[in-house]
Parts: sequence; structure tokens; C-alpha cells
Amino acid sequence: MQDDELILLDTDEELSSPLDRLEPVESESAIPPPDIEQMLVLLSDPEASQRMLAARVFCELEESRSIPLLIQLLKDECPLVRVSASYALGRNTSSEAVEPLIELLKYDWNGYVRKGVVWALGNSGDRRALQPLINALKTDISAVRLWAASSVAQIAKLNYEDVIIAIPPLIEGLRRDPIAAVRSNCAWSIGQLCRELPSNVVYATAIDSLIESLVEDEDLGVKDDARVAILKVGDPRGLQMIEELEFEGLI
Repeated sequence: MQDDELILLDTDEELSSPLDRLEPVESESAIPPPDIEQMLVLLSDPEASQRMLAARVFCELEESRSIPLLIQLLKDECPLVRVSASYALGRNTSSEAVEPLIELLKYDWNGYVRKGVVWALGNSGDRRALQPLINALKTDISAVRLWAASSVAQIAKLNYEDVIIAIPPLIEGLRRDPIAAVRSNCAWSIGQLCRELPSNVVYATAIDSLIESLVEDEDLGVKDDARVAILKVGDPRGLQMIEELEFEGLI
């Protein structure tokens, strides 16, 4: 399979999963579970379709022996193999996979691949992933920004200093991103991170951004996600604003 066969997958309007257009690996009831030993062998098969099939199995199953082989597949010439390997490394996390995933996020031309990488990095629990994810949130196509917004929160919440770093680009995304779904994910992430913060200037600014979106965003879904985020944080100012808007029939 040549890379140019997937050019249409790398579009700014595509927000679905990189694996959505692929057929299921197997029927859930009609076919027995895959042979793990055989799948490990197929990860090195000469045929791209077989490598992809095997990598997709490890998107659902955890097997530490697959990790070195999946890392190698991040360099595969077939983008569908790279997508599947990225997802599989999001399931089979390893500190050794973080740098190869970061490199792939920097240089891979295919948006579906980068989106899979963002998901994997979000699951990695590794602080090295934070800045690459923030960069993706700021600069990548909408499909990648969508998941970068939530992946940033997954990494940043592990460390207070990272929360402080992550909040400003999430606020910027909530205020400025042209795609409503991305703004919604930014609202969710801000709500998650505010729960890790004391009542300080960063916290107040984050709550202000949620209130602003609740009042001013033109998309009802974004408004609702900002409202839910405020409710989960339980911020008094935000709760008062929700009450006032509900009383006026504006939400």
C-alpha cells in the first residue's frame, strides 16, 4: 500500500477515529480469540495487511512482548500500519515507546497517524509527552487538536507544575479554536485540571474562561460542556452564574 492512497484521510474536517474506516478484526461471537503467538509473528510479516491485522489485535490486548515490535512498526511505510501500531502502544504502554511516538508526531504527514499518536501519548503517563501534546493542540489539524486537548489533561494532571503549564493553551483553545468539538474538549480538560489546583490566579483565570464560554460561545454543546465542567469543579462563582443563567432561561 502506498502512502498516497490515504491522502484523503488527512483532512482538517475529519474528527473520527483513525480506525473507524477499517473493518473489525473479527466478529465478536463467531471467531475464537486470536492466537497471540501467531499475532506476534505477524507483526513482522512481509505483507502490510498482515502487519496491520496483528497490530490491531494489540489495540485490544495487552502483551508486553509486542511492544518492541510495535515500536518498529511506527516506521512502517504503510500509514494504516503506523496508525494501528500507535493505537496498540496506547494500550500496551511503555516508557521506551514515548520518544519514538513523539518523533512520529513531529514528522508523520498523515493526520490519522498523528491522531493515534496523540491518543497513545495521552495514555503514556509520561511527562515527556506534555509539550508535544501542547504543540499539537496549538498547531495541528482539527482531528489531532480534538484529542490533544484531552490528552494534555491526562498528562498534566500528574504534576502540579505541568497543570500550570497546560492551562493557558487550553484556555486559548477554548476561546479561539474554530472547531466546536475542540473547544468542548478544552472545556472538559480545564475542568479536570481545575480540580487539581488550589484557589490561585491560574485557577481563577481558568474558571473565568469556562464562565466566558458558558455565556458567550455560540455552540450549545460547548456551553453545556463548560457548564458540566463548572459543576464538577464546584466553583462558587461559576455555580452562581449557572444559577443566574438558568433563572433567565438562557441555558
